Amino acid sequence: MQRTEAGASGLNRPLAVLVAGTFFMENLDGTVIQTAVRAIGRDFGAQPIDVNAAITAYLLSVAVSVPLGGWLADRFGVRRVFHAAIALFTVASLACGLSTDLWMLCALRALQGVGGALMVPVGRLAVLRATRPRDLLAAVAYLTWPGLLAPVIAPAVGGLLTDTVGWRWIFLINVPIGLVLLLAGLRLVPRSAERDRRGFDLVGFALLGVGLVTLLLALEAVGGGSPDVQRVALLLAVAAGTLVGAIAWMRRATAPLLSFRAMRIPTFRASNIGGGFYRLVISALPFLYTLLFQVGFGWSASLAGVLVVAVFVGNIGVKPFTSGIIRRFGFRTTIVGSSIAGAALAVVFACTDASTPLPVFAVLLLVAGAFRSIGFTAYNSLQFADVPPELTSGANTLAATTQQIAIGFGIAVAALSVRSMLALAAAVAPDAPALGYRWAFALIAVLLVVPVVETALLHRHAGAVVAAR
Repeated sequence: MQRTEAGASGLNRPLAVLVAGTFFMENLDGTVIQTAVRAIGRDFGAQPIDVNAAITAYLLSVAVSVPLGGWLADRFGVRRVFHAAIALFTVASLACGLSTDLWMLCALRALQGVGGALMVPVGRLAVLRATRPRDLLAAVAYLTWPGLLAPVIAPAVGGLLTDTVGWRWIFLINVPIGLVLLLAGLRLVPRSAERDRRGFDLVGFALLGVGLVTLLLALEAVGGGSPDVQRVALLLAVAAGTLVGAIAWMRRATAPLLSFRAMRIPTFRASNIGGGFYRLVISALPFLYTLLFQVGFGWSASLAGVLVVAVFVGNIGVKPFTSGIIRRFGFRTTIVGSSIAGAALAVVFACTDASTPLPVFAVLLLVAGAFRSIGFTAYNSLQFADVPPELTSGANTLAATTQQIAIGFGIAVAALSVRSMLALAAAVAPDAPALGYRWAFALIAVLLVVPVVETALLHRHAGAVVAAR
């Protein structure tokens, strides 16, 4: 018998684990093909650098489609949309694995991104509606690990599948996983009679989509080397104009694509502005680790992959203590401390070189993973601490959108940082090819100033209702 949703209750662990599984699948597929670009390019007769279009197509599709999930969930119900999203993602994954050329793969990756984007806000909304405030911290812990684990193990998973059974299994493996999640969802996701028949904000959706696409294209153009300055300037102007226009439109619209009402709440605002910069940085760092080890130091992919796994070990190792840390020190101190520690560790990486002992790298990555996990969990829990029930749906959609945009742009910003620092290092020390990759860490660390400053301005007891036992 299906359980009917009748308001928030205790923590529904099976539901939280189910949603975490879908989040993991969506996060993993964002970057899993990084280590397979050479094999894909060889099969399709394309240059490896051209295969990056498949990564960009997915990330763009996810970022643009996330707001659609909130509207669909309100219109047709969380249960129905969540199941449809899993089915779409699974079918698109199968089609990606059967692609016959690069452009077909890019188009199907965009379709896969739509399914992944819908799973993000809709799945989390199902958990939020079924959880009372005092159990929110525990619920969010389940939803946090996919974002921490997936970017770290994606290169290793992609490389292993590519070298053993072929790159197509990067996508085909999602088919049995998707079927299991779909069957579990039919049993675990509660029914809801809640419906909101408001119209779809097509103008806001179009403006937001154009703004995000042009902004990412501008960053890709700058990071690609020898950029056309006029083209980049035009893309940035279009991006700025459409994004500002999108926000202005949605603030005035009767039924906006994104509701900004929750941004008046200090804890929610800090979690999505400063937290956006934090998520961008922690999404960029695994990409930088891989580049530094493989390209900067010339190490093998297997050695780089083994080292980066230390980040995951740190994530998981600290997880049993994360809630206790937040309860002991509060959200403000925990987030500020995690951000400062993350920036300091990034600067330490800027000071390393190929002669640094491997155990030192392993310890640095382990500690970085621990602080990464603490900060990520704190932000994810704090953002809904003071959001009233009537704003939960809109706040969830906005939070999912900003989080996905930050993750999607993390790799683009990392690539831009590497490109700019390589150019600077080539002028300063042309005989030190790894220097640019090291300096990129210092440049990325500067972005963590934003969450430190914004969170420090919060009240010391911010989010106390969630941190309380």
